[in-house]
This record gives sequence, structure tokens and C-alpha cells, in this order.
Amino acid sequence: MQAVHLEKGAVRVVDLPRPARREGFALLRLVCAGICNTDLELLRGYYGFTGVAGHEFVAEVVEADTLALIGKRVVGEINVACTRCDWCRRGLGRHCPTRTVLGIVNQPGAFEEFFVLPERNVFVVPEAIPAERAVFTEPLAAACEILDQVSIPEGAEVAVLGDGKLGLLIAHVLNRRGYRVHQFGRHPEKLCLSAAAGVATKIAAAVAPAAAYDWVVEATGNPDALAKAAAMTRPRGTLILKSTVHGLVGIDLAPVIVNELTLVGSRCGRFEASLPLLDHKEIPLERMICASYSLSEAPRAFAHAARRGALKVLLYP
Repeated sequence: MQAVHLEKGAVRVVDLPRPARREGFALLRLVCAGICNTDLELLRGYYGFTGVAGHEFVAEVVEADTLALIGKRVVGEINVACTRCDWCRRGLGRHCPTRTVLGIVNQPGAFEEFFVLPERNVFVVPEAIPAERAVFTEPLAAACEILDQVSIPEGAEVAVLGDGKLGLLIAHVLNRRGYRVHQFGRHPEKLCLSAAAGVATKIAAAVAPAAAYDWVVEATGNPDALAKAAAMTRPRGTLILKSTVHGLVGIDLAPVIVNELTLVGSRCGRFEASLPLLDHKEIPLERMICASYSLSEAPRAFAHAARRGALKVLLYP
């Protein structure tokens, strides 16, 4: 089968054996997969990654212990937890200390024709949902995770920094929940996707508004944006960190300490929260797709995804 291999900044298409299915796992045939910023960071050396990446996907179940799953289109939770430790027993398998992570940590990812995932990790996609919307389930869940982590007062103003793929999804999710979202970005053509839904959008300036928001979400993917986000947060406000970047981030912590800011790291979310949003047409998921490539064209696809201003690039078998 074809697979996309990342190593030392290079993208190669390789031939690999079709994986064997273990008990409790489903063998999945790729329908489509999305390249996200984490995949680009893995290519740059995040986690010292080498192998097959990819964790945003729609697939068809080819083999499974649960016969009713066979032939179904599914998406999948990317964290493969042990199910036995204290974290797993508390329902927090995403923090299981021995977990593997699809396409990121010791679990070959979805950028290949066939891959495996535990049956407990897969969720059936309703037939009416196109694959081009369903492929956003995982990043939508990451956007929804914010609302599981912090309790934002009804109708509060929330600043979202970043107009990339995740920033747009966060703005739409928070806007749909009734918050007054102010999104800051650098690309008018992308901000218009949020503006059309009623989000107040602004071109990010060199100097950010100082101490203007009690709630700030940093989703730029830029390691230099953390200091700007902290400067925008009011004393005793909350700063939610969504960017995944390779390398160290430098920041003067004095303003964070003096202003008694709460920093909240935020990553994966529950699919139960994001799946119902796939059917809401006011979230313009299809308009966030900028290009599609076959697996055999993966080097071109990654180069496209890395372009300044690019949105979601999809891969098909």
C-alpha cells in the first residue's frame, strides 16, 4: 500500500505492507485525510518525529470484531489509551501516560491507504455528512475542548488570535455558543469566513490592544504571539493556548505573574461535542478546503499546506 513518510524535513511516498489487525482493533481504508499545522510541525522536527503522520481522517471499516462496523464510514479519536490507569478510569484517556497517538506518537497515522485504530476510538459518520465535512471532526473537537476546560460567562467578549484553520473553527464554535468573538488575523480573505457568521474581525496590528479582554485564545501557530496574547489579557484574565510549535517559546513571564493571568493549555477534545456540529451549515467547513491531492502527490500537498495563508489541504488514496 502507499504511505506518506516524514523524516528530517522530507516527505516521501513509500510502499508498506498492509497492517495486520489485532483483536479489538478495526482495519480502516482511508477515504480522505487533512493536513494540519501539527503535521507541518512534525515535518519540522516536533517530537523528533519519523514515520507516517496524519490524524484528521475519514475512513471505511474493512475489518472489525464488531460486524456492524464493517462498511461504515468513521472518524477516530487519536489517543490510544491503556484503559486501566487512574487517568483512563477518570475518563481522561487523552492524558494516559502510556498512550500512543495516531500519526504523532508510536502509532502510524492516516496518511496511508490502510491503518488500524481500536474500535473504541471510532465514531460512525452519519450518511448525510459529506467526507469533506466529516474530516474536520478532530479539529472541531479541539475547538470545542475550550468549553470543556473553562467556564466563560454567557455573552462574554472573547478574543481569538489567529485566522488559520483552527483559529477559524474556534471563532465559529464560540460564536455559535453566543459569545461576542473578536478575531484577529492577517488575511482578510480568511477573516471573511468568520465575519459572514457574525464574528467581529480585525486585521492584527503590530501593537495589540492592551489588557482588553478577560478571555483570550491564542491560535496563531506563531511562537512569538504568546507575548502579544498575554498583553491583551486583563489582570486575572484567562489565556487559552492552542498553538502547537516545534522548539522553545521565549516570553517575559513578569507580566503574567504581576497580572495574575491563568494560562490554560488546550489540545484534543471529545468527538461527542464536535460530531453534531458537522451538520450545521453556518460553519463553512467546505470553504476552508483550499486544495486536494492524492497520496502519491504528498510532497506537493505538504508544500501547498505550508504556504503562507493556506487553509485545509486534503489527501485522497
